[in-house]
Amino acid sequence: MARDTTELREMTLGGLLDELRESKQEALNLRFRNATGQLDNTAEITKVRKQIARLNTFIRQREIEEATT
Repeated sequence: MARDTTELREMTLGGLLDELRESKQEALNLRFRNATGQLDNTAEITKVRKQIARLNTFIRQREIEEATT
């Protein structure tokens, strides 16, 4: 999940979708760990949520680019 924005810009649509799937799974695991009291750093949840939003933005940009060409 720890990819920066420049790496995400260079990824293909399929790669972005795979990364989104992994990030959503990680968010789910973090929520479970938080609910059971096993999560020490709750800021990780916010980081993953922002990463998911960033991925959704790049995916939507790619969809718009494909639709206009």
